[in-house]
Amino acid sequence: MILAAASTSRYLAAVPTTELHCHFASTIRPGRLVGWARERGVALRTDDPAELARYTGLQDFLELFNAAHAVFRSADDIALVAYEGVRACVATANLRYREYYVNPDNFADLGLGWPTVLSGMVAGLTRAREEFGVGFGIVPAVDRSRDLATAHAMLDTVLASPHPAVVGLGQDDLAADGYESATAWEPVFRRAREAGLRTSAHVGEISTSTAASVVEAVEVLGLDRVDHGYHVLDDPAVVEAARASGVHFNCTPTSAHLLSGWALDTTHPVARMIEAGLPVNLSTDDEVFFDTSLSAEFEHLTTDFGFGPDVVEAVCLNGVEASFTDEGTKETLRREFRVALDGARALLDA
Repeated sequence: MILAAASTSRYLAAVPTTELHCHFASTIRPGRLVGWARERGVALRTDDPAELARYTGLQDFLELFNAAHAVFRSADDIALVAYEGVRACVATANLRYREYYVNPDNFADLGLGWPTVLSGMVAGLTRAREEFGVGFGIVPAVDRSRDLATAHAMLDTVLASPHPAVVGLGQDDLAADGYESATAWEPVFRRAREAGLRTSAHVGEISTSTAASVVEAVEVLGLDRVDHGYHVLDDPAVVEAARASGVHFNCTPTSAHLLSGWALDTTHPVARMIEAGLPVNLSTDDEVFFDTSLSAEFEHLTTDFGFGPDVVEAVCLNGVEASFTDEGTKETLRREFRVALDGARALLDA
């Protein structure tokens, strides 16, 4: 079933969503980013969010991403950004649950230690949960541009301030040589798993990635899910193995388009991964820095990739299954999503 244009926006506005590949700093509202940067003397290359989203590649993007952290000054700043980001996404994409990658080392460089960052995020996200009913999890991320000792120290800091909202360990940035180098952090990921944290890693995203690198990351790091993973498509045997394993893929259509040049049509790797039967969920990656939104990512499913409600609903439910929340919360989300999806489907016949 292909959705008619007149039905698409009404239907998509009603489907419940999760977001599992969301870098916290990128949830800052565009006006606040520009305003704080001007007020606090942080140089941005433009005041136009649309122009901010023009890159020549991932390394070019990462320079902006890392610089944007510099607008934060306190736990109150972090709490405000956390709350405003949820409020905006609830209004446009019916957000029900979100997990945030956050790099403690980037904030530590600003004099904001992990307990400060954590308290700010929890305060803002708890306020949003109370007002909008949106659950959350926090996933500290290894900065791959730094060394292994720094990653171990970061994990030490995280484990020294345990909190039920901290549900996993992830990765961001690139290694100093410009490669993903996902498995270089195996000792840190092993410690995280031993401490009860779930694991995810950015792999299979850039041009130097291979299908084998995705498999290697899953096996060596013991991953519960993969962020991106697009180059899994390079080898049909790996696609089959990934499908059989059930590993989930947190995919971000717009960022893949902007950073890797894949067209937003049926040839896009996310569309092909879905066609191949891989369990895909959708996220923005870095909402403000890519001038996108969660609602826009779901629109790609229908308008650009040509999928109907069966796929949209499967992607929504995949987000619940791939989340790092506890099983009781998952079961609640499953029930709520099925009811909401039935209601959304009814709108197609209204």
